[in-house]
Amino acid sequence: MREMISMTYYKLIPLVMQVKNVYNNCVDRTILHCDLNNFYASVEQKLHPELDGRPIAVCGNPKMRHGIVLAKNQLAKQAGVQTGEAIWLSKQKCPDIVFVEPHYDEYVKYSKQVFKIYLNYTDFVESFGIDECWLDVTGSKKLFGDGVTIANEIRQRVKRETGLTISVGVSFTKTLAKLGSDLKKPDAVTVLDKDTYMQRIGDLSPDEMIMIGKRTLDKLKMLNINTIRQLANADRELLRYHFGVIADNMVNAAAGIETEPVKKYTDMRVPKSVSNGTTTPRDIKDLNEAKIVIYSLSELVAMRLRQYNLVANGVSLAIKDPQLQWISKQIPLAMPASNAGDIAEASIKLLKSMHSFSDPLRAITVGAIRLSDKDGIQLNLFDAPNDKEEKLEHSIDLIRGKYGFKSVQRGIVLDNDLTGNLHEDDDFRPFHQSKTT
Repeated sequence: MREMISMTYYKLIPLVMQVKNVYNNCVDRTILHCDLNNFYASVEQKLHPELDGRPIAVCGNPKMRHGIVLAKNQLAKQAGVQTGEAIWLSKQKCPDIVFVEPHYDEYVKYSKQVFKIYLNYTDFVESFGIDECWLDVTGSKKLFGDGVTIANEIRQRVKRETGLTISVGVSFTKTLAKLGSDLKKPDAVTVLDKDTYMQRIGDLSPDEMIMIGKRTLDKLKMLNINTIRQLANADRELLRYHFGVIADNMVNAAAGIETEPVKKYTDMRVPKSVSNGTTTPRDIKDLNEAKIVIYSLSELVAMRLRQYNLVANGVSLAIKDPQLQWISKQIPLAMPASNAGDIAEASIKLLKSMHSFSDPLRAITVGAIRLSDKDGIQLNLFDAPNDKEEKLEHSIDLIRGKYGFKSVQRGIVLDNDLTGNLHEDDDFRPFHQSKTT
């Protein structure tokens, strides 16, 4: 009897999912995608008002060996400057360009200020990095008006209260809202509604959609699928053969029948691993210098683990030599850990097994892996954690949350020149989000 019930249950799953999709398609959703225009460069422009009217590029300090463009303002973009290119190349394209160093704390501060504005309109606010997010305002329209009205009000408030500008896509799915915000920049609202969206985007390349990257696009072209309209009408069985489980997602996104919800702002992203890395201002010559970097990175990793209420069951270490070759290795932990000491000790043990310092190191990344919920860990009497150490680290987290990560540091990392490139905010991304496939 139990086996019959189980079989019936599993047969019903596809039907339930089908009914759910039909229901979601019938609901008239209104989704916004808000994208801060040239965010990092725009913040730098506010920090340097004397540079108004000048082309600006945000770059790592060449002395710190980050000689590439992280972001640029509209004037630099018009001159052909591109994110990720070398500083010297940008200078060739735009001789008048002004290079400024990044100020990560300022980016985080402005981002949080803008997100507070978003939360005035809905609690369904899903971050897509520090400068982009989706808002589901379906339930907010009775209070604030239709999607276009809300989008324009948010756009005007952001400009008035922060001095920054945003582009907003208004649509009925997340993919189309994102595509809408990309179509017109800066400081604009673009609507892609159910009745006319295909007329607007049907002839665009499929890789204009967020989920399609270069390799997927190349495969689609081999199948003679060159536009979003062609993808929306493609043979699903053919695509499943070539792309597997993502085939239906691609077609649904192009056809406007995507049902992925916008997450609530309070729904924390739970990672599968947590890591922090740095390219040091100069080469790391010996083990003692490496320990300084490892302890600093382990502090960042441990702090983030505690934010997620997670513990690591293993540690990974990746190192890069002056020839830019990466080597990585991992090790299990005897006991689950979320404190910097255990993570650092395991990382140092790994380093000793990986590198002899016959050559210096250029970069180090420390990672916490095989994560699990801290509340779900059962310890025996002899493995009980050190409550004093745990309370101390939580107290330090509170201090750092108020005054910044560098307000409390271990003695080993004081008065050194190797950790200047570190920043604490794991949501900072100096490049645009990569596509998923």
